[in-house]
Amino acid sequence: MKQDIYQQRSYWKAILAIFGGIILIITVLYSNYLAKNLINNEQKNAKLYTSALEFSLNDKNMDNDVSLSMQITSEFPLPCIIEYEGGSREAWNFDDSGQPITDENFIKDKIAAFLKSGQTPISGELTNLKVYYFNSKLLQYIKFYPLVQILLIGSYMGLGYFLFNSSRKAEQNRVWAGMAKETAHQLGTPISAIMGWIDHMRSMTEDNGDYGEVLYELEKDVDRLNLVADRFSKIGSSPELKSVDLNMQLEDVLKYMERRASRKVTFDPLQTTEKTHFAMINEHLFQWVVENLIRNALDAMDGKGQLKVAIYDAEGFVCIDVTDSGKGIPPGKFKTVFQPGYSTKQRGWGLGLSLAKRIIENYHNGKIFVKASKPGEGTTFTIKLRPPGKISK
Repeated sequence: MKQDIYQQRSYWKAILAIFGGIILIITVLYSNYLAKNLINNEQKNAKLYTSALEFSLNDKNMDNDVSLSMQITSEFPLPCIIEYEGGSREAWNFDDSGQPITDENFIKDKIAAFLKSGQTPISGELTNLKVYYFNSKLLQYIKFYPLVQILLIGSYMGLGYFLFNSSRKAEQNRVWAGMAKETAHQLGTPISAIMGWIDHMRSMTEDNGDYGEVLYELEKDVDRLNLVADRFSKIGSSPELKSVDLNMQLEDVLKYMERRASRKVTFDPLQTTEKTHFAMINEHLFQWVVENLIRNALDAMDGKGQLKVAIYDAEGFVCIDVTDSGKGIPPGKFKTVFQPGYSTKQRGWGLGLSLAKRIIENYHNGKIFVKASKPGEGTTFTIKLRPPGKISK
């Protein structure tokens, strides 16, 4: 059974996402562990500080050494507010001045925020001294560390994905162009040889009408091969665009494909308004796109069904709808069908719709997409081209 490479890609994306999630969870848990330990250490330091400060201010133990209490406070690493036994309050370590802040409004706001967070001040054991301590900057840094890491890793992955994707697309473009031009080159030699043999056979069978009819059909097939070679030669270079009657182009393609389709497939006449629709296109490449869409429609219908092609104006575009009554496309595959290698056929290469998208969007500045589809009911592909004079660069 043929494997769906895009389904495999989705699996890998899911695996990478899960792996990234695990890394993030580990980072958050570890950061929380560090933060919790730091909070415990800061709480222990605050209790020790309170005991030391109370001891230095206790008249029974020493002569109220104010300079010692200031030294203890200035060396305490956490921002804190001291409420002394007499009711006076000072804020320390909220700035780099090394001096206390006595602004009562500032102190009230800080104490209110402290109590609102659910914390309780540390009270002295010998006096009514109270210390309101606040978290250090290091703790804040640890709490924000997972967010910073996510941003850095996300930026790195985003930049890496962008560069890798750009490089991959550029490489794909070179491969596409190289393969197409090499195919055209390889076709050129046998086509020229066949044309020579046809001329030789015509000169030998001038009086035989049966041979003449066979040679006429051979010439038509050779003309078709020349058209295929010309299409491939235009991939990778900027094709010449000119204003073309799209109605006539679509009718020619429908006639050509109808003669080569199953008799059980009904080709409806081209649905159009009375006006003729023009667009700037390369005829050979445009016909190639429509043929690919019709060929995919025929495959989807398994040789039995109805095919419709409509052309109309909408929102400044000339729109072409190709509708079949085939198997339909699941909603999740609307974009995947245009990616190289995607195919529902066992022996399909998955290049037809990818080429169609490249031709319409890269060479004609248009759009191609799945307009509507339901499994078991059919699919509508839409091509949107700008009329002459409205080509966007």
